[in-house]
Amino acid sequence: MKIAVTYENGQVFQHFGHTEQFKFYEVEAGKVTASSVVSTNGSGHGALAGFLKAAQVDTLICGGIGGGARTALSEAGIRLFGGVSGDADKAVEALLAGSLAFDPNVKCSHHEESGHTCGEHGCGEHHHHGA
Repeated sequence: MKIAVTYENGQVFQHFGHTEQFKFYEVEAGKVTASSVVSTNGSGHGALAGFLKAAQVDTLICGGIGGGARTALSEAGIRLFGGVSGDADKAVEALLAGSLAFDPNVKCSHHEESGHTCGEHGCGEHHHHGA
């Protein structure tokens, strides 16, 4: 298993599409065996899913994430745990322990979601900026 966390100064970075670093965690038998911090070299939004897939990541922990990036991750077969904040290492430990608090419906609310699919219609009210 290989987990990626959007990463900045030890914390889970809150905007997937703007993340400049991921911390990768190699996991075997439920324990982290290695970790490394990797620069995205300026890859943004859509390219980040490909970047993670190329790195053989199968699980992503992040803060906010937009609909397009969610779709790209899903198509790449990467499991998403969004809406996570705080210490990156602790988030990975919590995930492995089955106790990570995450939000399955997380969104980046700073930009308009076009054609979003969240499965229920109560989530759109706060996302219309009239732009």
